[in-house]
Amino acid sequence: MTVQIRYGDQTMETNIAVFKGKEIRKTLHKNEWWFSVSDVIAALTDSADPKQYIKKMRQRDPELNSYWGTICTPLEITAPDGKKRETNCANTEGIFRVIQSIPSSKAEPLTTPQGIKKIERK
Repeated sequence: MTVQIRYGDQTMETNIAVFKGKEIRKTLHKNEWWFSVSDVIAALTDSADPKQYIKKMRQRDPELNSYWGTICTPLEITAPDGKKRETNCANTEGIFRVIQSIPSSKAEPLTTPQGIKKIERK
C-alpha cells in the first residue's frame, strides 16, 4: 500500500509493508527504505507496548543502546490515526541490528544469512 504525503511543495511516499499480517510502516529517505522500529518490534514480539519493549531491549543490549542514535533516525511517518508524527526509523542495516537483539522465535529466521537473502529477494 502506498500513501503519498504532501509536505509544502514536495511529495513523499510512505509505504506499508505487511509481515505475518502486521503492518510495518516504511518511508523512502535519502533514496533508501527506512522502517518504523516500533512496528517491527510489535510484529516480531507481539508486545502490547512496543515502546516499553524497546526500552528494556536497549537495557539488555548495551552495544545497541550506545549506537541507538546512529541506528535510528526520527522520520515523519503517517501514524495509524492518519496524522504525521516523528517515529524512530532504521534503514535495512539498522533494522537487522535491532532484530538481532530480539529474543523471539519469530525474529530468529531473520537473523541468519539465509533469512536475509530471502527478504532481499522479496
